[in-house]
Amino acid sequence: MFNIVRASLCTCLPKYNINPYLGRCAHNCIYCYAVKFPSFTGPVIPRLRLKEEISRMVKKARMRLPVMLSDSTDPYQPLERNYEITRRCIEVLANNCFPILIVTKSDLVIRDINVLKKTPTVVSMTITTTRSDVASIIEPNAPEPNARFHALKRVVDENIPAVVRIDPIIPSVNSDINDLERIVSKSSEIGVKQVTASTMKMTKNLLSAIRRENPGLSRRLIDLYRDGEWIGGYKYLNIDLRRSILSRLKSIVEDYGLMFATCREGFPDLNTTICDGTAYCRKTLDDLFMAEK
Repeated sequence: MFNIVRASLCTCLPKYNINPYLGRCAHNCIYCYAVKFPSFTGPVIPRLRLKEEISRMVKKARMRLPVMLSDSTDPYQPLERNYEITRRCIEVLANNCFPILIVTKSDLVIRDINVLKKTPTVVSMTITTTRSDVASIIEPNAPEPNARFHALKRVVDENIPAVVRIDPIIPSVNSDINDLERIVSKSSEIGVKQVTASTMKMTKNLLSAIRRENPGLSRRLIDLYRDGEWIGGYKYLNIDLRRSILSRLKSIVEDYGLMFATCREGFPDLNTTICDGTAYCRKTLDDLFMAEK
């Protein structure tokens, strides 16, 4: 059966989730929170059995909730070019009329546009900076920001709703307001519908990993998060600092005419839509329940 997504401070409606790959995502982003979970550490492991199991999982699902790919590893990381596990999953989901939520930072998603067009789909592309020098530090093995914008343009040109996720915002790293506005501006030009934003949530394992890769950054983060709070196993920035960053970004996003949402921040008053983009691909839960009766 699919995993059902649940998290502290989450404001999303229920949905299913599939991770086609286990282990540490090959993009090797320094901020990856998934290192908190044993299943998402170590080498990348393709879940080859999913290519056969996905049909059985779909048949057993009681409701056609949106299915997110994925919450802990990128469904379009490099190994997907060869294994095509994600492609097989979305083929089965599309053929069975499940809405699909793609969350990625890879331009490989455009390979599967022909499949994604078969069912209500939203593509959320994580773009944390427009600066290649910054991206190379915090997302060393991921496609460059420009490649992601080009992929989003292809997605939008095919009339697939698109969301940009500025997630996470790391103070002193990618929090410059001018860079954030450049992300929003480019997103608006492309035709993206919404921006979803989130500040970096720390875990003990994450801080240790950053310390090994970038000792200077780890010291800055310790100072920045010193007066934060623990929520659901994550260390959050000070609430006033979080709200200040996200409120300024919301103002910019609205100036460009886009919808805005925060993700697991505890500020539902800042949201003008649902953070995961399902507003563009799903009926209300009441409608879904009625359809299954």
